[in-house]
Amino acid sequence: MRDNQYTTEGRIRFSEVNHTRRITLPGIVNYFQDCSTFQSEDLGLGIMHCSERKRAWILSSWQVVVERYPEIGEKIQTSTWATDFKGLFGERNFCMTDENGNDVAYANSLWVYMDIERGRPARPDESEIAPYGTGEPYEMTYESRKIPLPTESEELESFPVRRYHIDTNEHVNNCQYVQMALESLPKDKEVHQMRVEYKKSAVYGDMIYPRIAAEDDRTVVELCDENAKPYAVIEFRFA
Repeated sequence: MRDNQYTTEGRIRFSEVNHTRRITLPGIVNYFQDCSTFQSEDLGLGIMHCSERKRAWILSSWQVVVERYPEIGEKIQTSTWATDFKGLFGERNFCMTDENGNDVAYANSLWVYMDIERGRPARPDESEIAPYGTGEPYEMTYESRKIPLPTESEELESFPVRRYHIDTNEHVNNCQYVQMALESLPKDKEVHQMRVEYKKSAVYGDMIYPRIAAEDDRTVVELCDENAKPYAVIEFRFA
């Protein structure tokens, strides 16, 4: 147990698995997101607190590594802890552990505290970060939050943002970008590592124009607006 670690118990549900009877990558991401949300709620710094102040922690980047995709019915623990707060930003690790104590997935993330009303970053009060505390970073290979873009990419069919893509901030949910990008991959490609760089928020009614590039060791999906400016860039590396 690390200092200031927050842990939830879970079990892989039928609604979280695919045809392989194992949890999906978005399923793992949702466990991570929910774990950090529950920690904030339990500390009294959750959605209502942020809404009243017109503030929100917005995810800037993910690095998620999956060693194994747990199967339906498996019992798991999901943990999260902040590793650093600096200015407008907060860094946070995540880990999913199976019944045998093995880490099956883990992640690093960077968050920015936003003034939702003004649409710009804001410095959090000490009272809004001190309750989280910090713990030692997870032992993993940390990559840059900036994802280098491919020189050439293929344009794919555009699609609109739907209502089910939207979260409590009236933006496309972080995990929905992952789901959108996965739709572009060949069937049964098993992702070992995913990085996401969030550029700007898409909202209901926006059109998404995907672009994909498959390179030797990675596949990059850009989810863009009508001017080819990315909402999010997602990089996949495979097992």
